[in-house]
Parts: sequence; C-alpha cells; structure tokens
Amino acid sequence: MGLLAVEEAKARILADAKITKVENVKIGCAAGRVLAQDLCAKRNQPPFAASAMDGYAVKAIDVEQVPAELKVIGEAPAGREFSGEVKTGQAVRIFTGAPVPSGTDTVIMQENTTANDGAVVIEQSAKVGNFIRPAGLDFKQGDVVLEANTSLNARNTGLCAAMNYGEVPVRKKPTVAILATGDELVEPGEELRDDQIVSSNSIALAAAITAFGGEPVNLGIVRDNLEQIEQAIESAADSDILLTIGGASVGDHDLIGPAFANLGINLDFWKIAMRPGKPLIFARRAEQAILGLPGNPVSALVCARIYLKPLIKKMLGQADHDDIAMAKLALALPENDQRQDYLRASLCRDANGQLIATPFPLQDSSMQVTFARSDALIIRPPFAPAAKAGEMVSYLPVDF
Repeated sequence: MGLLAVEEAKARILADAKITKVENVKIGCAAGRVLAQDLCAKRNQPPFAASAMDGYAVKAIDVEQVPAELKVIGEAPAGREFSGEVKTGQAVRIFTGAPVPSGTDTVIMQENTTANDGAVVIEQSAKVGNFIRPAGLDFKQGDVVLEANTSLNARNTGLCAAMNYGEVPVRKKPTVAILATGDELVEPGEELRDDQIVSSNSIALAAAITAFGGEPVNLGIVRDNLEQIEQAIESAADSDILLTIGGASVGDHDLIGPAFANLGINLDFWKIAMRPGKPLIFARRAEQAILGLPGNPVSALVCARIYLKPLIKKMLGQADHDDIAMAKLALALPENDQRQDYLRASLCRDANGQLIATPFPLQDSSMQVTFARSDALIIRPPFAPAAKAGEMVSYLPVDF
C-alpha cells in the first residue's frame, strides 16, 4: 500500500461519519455543547414595555414645558407592575426593568428631576418613548434566535435561558475510546526505570477530544500482548470512535495490525504522505471509526488536529470549516519532498500588524516542548519549492 495524500485520507475518514443522536441537557450544563435544533423564542424579550432607567414615568405632553411639577401617585419597582392608570399631571416613580405604567409614554431619568413632598419637578423635557424599551425589542415569541449546529457558549446559553429554556436539545458527544499500547509505558506519577516512558499521549488526546467536543474514555495501557490488545479493542466496541496509540508499524512488537486482522477489522488505509504522522491507520467496524495513531507524541497530536477534530465536528453536525490561515514566513525553508510537512511554529505580529510565522529549528516528532510552545502548524505541500523569508505561507492554528 503506497502513501496516501492527506486530503484523500481526510475525505475517507469523514465519508461515512454519522451525526450523533439528540439529547436534552439542563441549560446550566449546555455550555460547550452543539445545538441539535433551531431554537425559537418562547416569549417576547422584554415581555412588556420596560423602563431603561430609574426615574419617573410620565406623559410626554405634560413635560413639553419645563420645569413641570407632577403629582407622584405611586411607584413601579422591577418585578411589580403599577396597577393604576396615569392621568394628566401625574407621574409614577419607576425603576430600571419595571413595566411602564398604563397612560405614560416616556421616562425621565432621575438625575433630571427633583422630588418635592409627594410631587416631582421635571427639569428636562423628553419625547415619546424616551428610555422605554418596547416589548420584543431583543426578540419576539416565535423568532428563530439560535440555529441548529451552533456551539453553545456563555453568551448564547444565557440567551437560551432568557428565551425560557430550562433544557436544550444538543448533539450527543461522540465517545472516543483511547487505547495506549506498549511494554515501555508507565502511568504519570509512577516510579519509572530508565528504560520506561511516561504515557503522556492518552492525557493529551483526552484533553484534545474534550476541546473538539467529544467525550474521552481512557482504556489505560495495554501491554504488547496480542490477546490483551484484542480484548481491549473489543471492550471499546460501543464507542463512536476508537483511538489506538502506537504499535501501528511493522515491527515484531507492533501488534495493532495483527489484532485488527484477527478481529475481522479491515484496514481502509495505512501510511499517509505527511510528516509527522506517516504511520496512521484508519478502519471502520460497523458504525465505529478507528484511528490508529503513531506513538510519537507530536505525531499523535498532529494527526488528531488534522483528522480527529473534523471527524468529531462532522458527527456533531458541524461543517468541516477550513480554518487554514496565512502568515508571513520569518525564515527561509528548503524545498520539500513527497510528504506534506506540518512545521511547528510560533506566531507574532510585526510593527505593521502583519502576522509572522517562525518555524522552530528542530522538528523531531518526539519533542513535546516545541509543540507546547507552538501557535501554528505551517503547511508545506508535497514537492513545495524552497521558500524565502517574507513569503506568505498557509498554516493550521494550534487551538487545543
């Protein structure tokens, strides 16, 4: 099997992805979820004509000539409507957010008045509608205020609450099982021998999955034992996506391929024309997507950014928005070979506000410090010619 182009690999991974089911969640737990249906307002906002200021509700005709003294016949605090009818020569003390009393058509802010023993002196005239928010100013009952596939955040969860939704319909988070394999791996915080490695990929991938909108399920570390690997793969059969980490090459201890074969899981492809991340496996088992990620930490996370993120987004009903951006190259780059390169880089702006991308000098796929300090992955297409400093290059944001 030859090397597959990145875009072809991505297209195959996304081709049969199914959108997840709908579930209702409490509005207080909805931030970070994806709306499954259009949301229509259940009421007007505000539901009545409301005062935008503390002051006095009056008839505009009564304050055409100022100063004007009016009799105060009551008050309207927020949450309690004044029940009477305001007549000529009268005023009602009103507070921000309170319903505007019947018979009044303007509000005079408190600073432009003087209270006077059961009366108020209005010192500045105002037109009809002054400091009054009409009913439905923000939204009206029946309006489609939020559309399906919207990612819910602090602003629009508050909006849902204002529309009087105690629960909202959202897409079920795709469950992503994470299976790390290798005799050399040890859980973080444990005692290590000099020939062992801390298992960091599972931790990083779980965080990435959460950032992408999925639900990580860590299956732990499985040793290089074919039977145990097969059992772990079977245990994750109900997850929407299975990620295996390491063991995807062709060495004697690389057992992911043989385990798939024994379980009747046919590979769609193996090996991508990209750097880092060449040994990437993709397969499907019924509705489950399976990604076999490289064991090198940077390779695994770069593959997650390029392939797993759009897969999760599609399962949540969101389009695969092309978030490739452009920046000016700070350093010259040599010509590229047949593999699409993703160079870790930092971003900054020059004195003119131009975005500058500076690739790190060392790009070894085991170097996690470099990736942690990266803002971007500069994309170098296959056989790209040498690039001079100052040329524009495309990049993927490192946003997780």
